[in-house]
Amino acid sequence: MQEQINKLSFKGQSIYAGIDVHLRSWSVTILSEHNHHKTFTQPADPTRLAAYLHTHFPGGTYYSVYEAGFSGFWTHFRLESMGIKNIVVNAADVASTQKEKLQKDDAVDSRKLARELRSGDLSGIHVPCISTLEDRSLVRTRSALVKDMSRFKQRIKSHLYFYGVRFPDQFEKSGTHWSKRFMKWLKEDICHRDGCGKHALEILIAEAEQQRKLLLEVTRKVRSLSNDAKYADKIRLLRTIPGIGFITSISLLTEFENINRFHNTDHLAAYVGLVPNRHTSGEKENVGEMTFRGHRLLRSYLIESAWFAARLDPALSLCFNTCCRRMESNKAIVKIARKLLNRIYYVLKNEKEYVCSVVK
Repeated sequence: MQEQINKLSFKGQSIYAGIDVHLRSWSVTILSEHNHHKTFTQPADPTRLAAYLHTHFPGGTYYSVYEAGFSGFWTHFRLESMGIKNIVVNAADVASTQKEKLQKDDAVDSRKLARELRSGDLSGIHVPCISTLEDRSLVRTRSALVKDMSRFKQRIKSHLYFYGVRFPDQFEKSGTHWSKRFMKWLKEDICHRDGCGKHALEILIAEAEQQRKLLLEVTRKVRSLSNDAKYADKIRLLRTIPGIGFITSISLLTEFENINRFHNTDHLAAYVGLVPNRHTSGEKENVGEMTFRGHRLLRSYLIESAWFAARLDPALSLCFNTCCRRMESNKAIVKIARKLLNRIYYVLKNEKEYVCSVVK
């Protein structure tokens, strides 16, 4: 008598999971090669998803996808460690029908991800290794503290302007602000009729001083990181390019991780966001402003560095002056930033120092 087989095996079959991630729960859609299995909600735990797949589809080849966002890449690493081949995608690159846009919810998003994953139309973004992510976090923290420091300084100046406090002659120039003498003047020489106004100013000053201490501490740690063997040689090469300092260098290296993952300078420029929007149809070609897609932090660093490079590098200076004849300087500097990025690509790709061009 033939025995009933009660063990399933999906060996050789592919199972696809689209995950719409949230803080406390995930919406998950499971698809096999030919049908829709189930859409359900589960706690935000990769272990629960892996257990579900192994229980219902034992022996199968598992694929999953989720959109990049607040949750970072820890989910990716956990899924990969449990035998699930995961990719992380840019949400803007996932195709949506009009109906999906009009009737959007978590279940629709997860079904859309699973469908596009099964069809092979999704391209995952680059996922750095854990050590690079940690180094990147330190560098990004410094950038955030710099922005916060600017806000604290503006609050103090806003307080002074509100009460009509004028700067002494020795502090008329903005370059003299925030020195030790300037901070001493803020603490000792500004008088308020009411003690509450003085207390408010003291709190703002204490806040700025504490922020400065934090900024100095994280800057020391970033400088120590830049001296690490992993980055030291590349930073030395990058700093041969005019306008590139150690903060810009370490930011570039932690964000790029590996320059070889970019096929060419156009690919790198698209990643940073130094390419224009373009709408071409037939004989009509419309080239617009810079694309909104890109890496805002690196783009701002490169444009800032381009202002220095336009003065220090003869070839870039000539190009900048030529561009300024037909456009505003703020637009011309974007072209210099793109050329500067090309130089960065060359230096890192070929591991050669940059030599300033000579204009004949």
